[in-house]
Amino acid sequence: MSEKTAVIIGAGLGGLFTGAILAKEGMKVTLLEKNRTIGGGLQSFRRFGETFDTGMHIVGGMRRGGNIYKICKYLGILDQVKLKDVDDACADRLYFAEDDKYYTIAQGKDNFIESLAAYFPEERENLQRYVKAVYDIVEEVDLFNLRPAKSQFVVHSGEFMMAANDFIAKYVKNRKLRSILAYMNPLYGGRGNVTPAYVHAIINALYMNGQSRFVDGSHLFAETLADFIRQRGGEVIVNDAVAHVEVQDGLVRSVTSASGKNFCADYYVSAIHPCSLIPMIEGNAFTKAYRNRLNEILNTYSAFSLYIKLKKDSFPYINHSEYYMTRYDDVWNFGDAEKPWPLGFLMMTPPVENQGEYSRKMLITAPMLFEKVRKWENTFSPRKDADYLAWKERCTEALLDKIEDMYPDFRCCVEAVNAASPLTIRDYYNVKDGSITGFVKDCNNITLSQLPVVTKVKNLLLTGQNNNLHGFCGVPLTAINTTEAIFGVNYIVNKINEATKG
Repeated sequence: MSEKTAVIIGAGLGGLFTGAILAKEGMKVTLLEKNRTIGGGLQSFRRFGETFDTGMHIVGGMRRGGNIYKICKYLGILDQVKLKDVDDACADRLYFAEDDKYYTIAQGKDNFIESLAAYFPEERENLQRYVKAVYDIVEEVDLFNLRPAKSQFVVHSGEFMMAANDFIAKYVKNRKLRSILAYMNPLYGGRGNVTPAYVHAIINALYMNGQSRFVDGSHLFAETLADFIRQRGGEVIVNDAVAHVEVQDGLVRSVTSASGKNFCADYYVSAIHPCSLIPMIEGNAFTKAYRNRLNEILNTYSAFSLYIKLKKDSFPYINHSEYYMTRYDDVWNFGDAEKPWPLGFLMMTPPVENQGEYSRKMLITAPMLFEKVRKWENTFSPRKDADYLAWKERCTEALLDKIEDMYPDFRCCVEAVNAASPLTIRDYYNVKDGSITGFVKDCNNITLSQLPVVTKVKNLLLTGQNNNLHGFCGVPLTAINTTEAIFGVNYIVNKINEATKG
């Protein structure tokens, strides 16, 4: 493969991991990124003298022996990754405003069970059965376990495609505990009666196994992957979006950037949202039915985020994530337009090098439907629109009010606040409707919501969260799918296992 070349559209997590694997196996890679900053969900930005992460706040699979740990070891970049593990005894803390109740959740299967059984002792055996069922589902997924696939035609258990809320209810009787077990919904766009049990199981098992955080910003990991590609003769070109993809006779012949540059390769990989890619391709390379299908797939909801600089020595560093929920019954309703906003949010204090007792900053992410900003979607510069700015301010104050339910007088700790809406996510990540986790995975129509990495254009492949699982774990695993479409089934998985055995 040393003579083969690849052009990758988009230098987010999917493009970077796919590019790194291709470069590792000897291909010359060129990544084209429309933004000035690479990374997609790994992007960070500077404000108020601090570095804030935009997306990948919590990462799983990076504890020793984890699947992403193994991929990084195969690439040889483990020593360059700066992570801080969260506390095992309290990985997450939940607050429900409905009854002013807190729940502490520990890591590790047994600790997870015991931490929740402390609140619901009558459910201990049910929790044991639930956790076993979660891991049984995870065991069905060869790729998650970096296990060579035995067949293209996989038969899953009956629970695999069960609606996630029904899956939980099958094992747990207590209504409140059912909602608590679904607390990670904001991380994967979970919806009642829609999200498949396998999505719920994989995410929960991933974080049960151990969570970590990037130290000093997730952008450092993006740069590590980019440097890996450059060191092997590749290029990472920023601030130059792909404007056109030329397809002739069922093959991509070239891509042209906004600056007019032309790029040719043996293989082309799109790491952007499929609905952003298709308009770049003219003619009949993709049928109208295929284009319509992509536009018909629902996207997960977006988010409204606060990036807060804290006053010096005013708020403690918290080495776990905190989740605010309004009502137990609304845990599955973040995508319901009829519900008031916010229904809940994720709150965390990101670590810096030599993290001390106090935090310097805080991140708040509250799920939000794109419909909240639809009226401004075609505004050239919404930051200059007085109505939009006033609306952002109201949203900011609403979130600060909720934080003070958990931490009274929290506003006294705040030095400065920057807010980002679904419009920001849409524009920075180039995703339809500012979706934070891509296409909705629908257990009622999984065929519609799953998109293969291969396309009818022979040398055009797809990668990223819209093809498989999302997030820091799912996207690198999808990169394996994409690269094995070039090298052959199990080729990369076997390479990873060979590099990490012993």
